[in-house]
Amino acid sequence: MGEKYYYLRYPGGKSKAVTLSYDDGVEQDEKLIALMERDGFKGTFNLNGGLFAPEGTVYEPGRIHRRLPLSRAAELYASPNVEVAVHSYTHPHLELLSATRVMEEIVQDRKKLEEVYGGVVRGMAYPYGTYNDQVVEILRMAGICYSRTVASTRSFELPTDWLRLPATCHHNDFRLMELAETFLKLEVTQSPKLFYLWGHAYEFEDRQNWDVVEGFFRVMKENPEIWYATNMEIYDYVQAYERLAFSSAGDRVYNPSASEVWLSGKNGLLRIPAGATVDLA
Repeated sequence: MGEKYYYLRYPGGKSKAVTLSYDDGVEQDEKLIALMERDGFKGTFNLNGGLFAPEGTVYEPGRIHRRLPLSRAAELYASPNVEVAVHSYTHPHLELLSATRVMEEIVQDRKKLEEVYGGVVRGMAYPYGTYNDQVVEILRMAGICYSRTVASTRSFELPTDWLRLPATCHHNDFRLMELAETFLKLEVTQSPKLFYLWGHAYEFEDRQNWDVVEGFFRVMKENPEIWYATNMEIYDYVQAYERLAFSSAGDRVYNPSASEVWLSGKNGLLRIPAGATVDLA
């Protein structure tokens, strides 16, 4: 079939993507998002709608994990470089709860975040990174499309199970910059690649290593081969690609989605506009 000779490419025909995922809604996210905006990175911030700090909270000296009040969080995560996602309402170990409680944790968080930020919140990261099969099925029923684990693959392949989504690595991985250099040097001939970085921004303050993420940004930024995207942007784009319908002879492709999709094939890059049928001959 002709479709075997056409491979997904990201918007504009790019062959690589970089995304970030950071949890808990803490004060240190302000610096991280400022760095992202400066260097052109995008990412997802996973928030607990029931755990915003009370307005006027003053933390004791030395406290590292400092949650933001809702008034500041409402402004900060409205950045165009940011996707807001679920992290459960109160950050429990979901696999230890009843099915009813799990559903409440997810739906309450979605409702709160949608109330604050608008739109439809469909992404998530597991609190503590823990889950079981029942939790996964409840997420599916609650309208969650993907959920990040704390597993690191140290690889760059697109996920095959979006509700058990691993990352490439945590930012404190001792191989971070080695992996970044490997990613940059890759020659992509078939499926596109993804570098997925995760963590908690308070860890930069705790370890006094903001230079880690700044160094990562420095080598990864402004690369014409890279699409800088949020988790959900990547998910939605891949879903649009997977909905492509090829003719029985493999000589035409129909894109039923509302997003254009790019392919790489024997004749180079090919753009498939939303709603269009394109001749592959």
